[in-house]
Amino acid sequence: MARITQVSDSAASSEAAALFAAIKGKIGMVPNLYRVAANQPAVLAGLLSLNETLAGGAFDARTREAIALAVAGANACDYCASAHAAISAGLKVAPEAVEAHLAGRAEDPRLAAILKLAVAIVTNRGVLADADLAAAKNAGLSDADIVETVANVVANIFTNYLNHVAATDIDFPARRARAA
Repeated sequence: MARITQVSDSAASSEAAALFAAIKGKIGMVPNLYRVAANQPAVLAGLLSLNETLAGGAFDARTREAIALAVAGANACDYCASAHAAISAGLKVAPEAVEAHLAGRAEDPRLAAILKLAVAIVTNRGVLADADLAAAKNAGLSDADIVETVANVVANIFTNYLNHVAATDIDFPARRARAA
């Protein structure tokens, strides 16, 4: 059961209602994570803006979703594992790849390097060893790739932590972020 209110359409402030309308226009529903964030419309607007801005980066949607899954796995966020597994399925990512991404792995060497870096960032709270950064660069990641990975990790840590604090009700096909 949620520990922080998931703002309903009828209880939404005018600012939150406008954001809900935009979300519904894009994806057809308002996920409970956004309903939690709507308790402070500025937070919801910031979250939406950050994700929209990151979508304009060099990483495609599949890469951003793989990072989201790796971060959800590292942070044991069942809500984000559920949401991003569903989004990945919509992007035609194979179920076995979704499982691998949750574990911070990928078959593609470039994506594997990005996910390894993402998990290291989470695990070490951003304090990477020189060897971690060197491994990313040796795998072919540019400084721009590294910065974009950090930004995507941070965006997902935000949602993971908000879901942990709120105990957000999962409104996607439920799954665990990590094997029991």
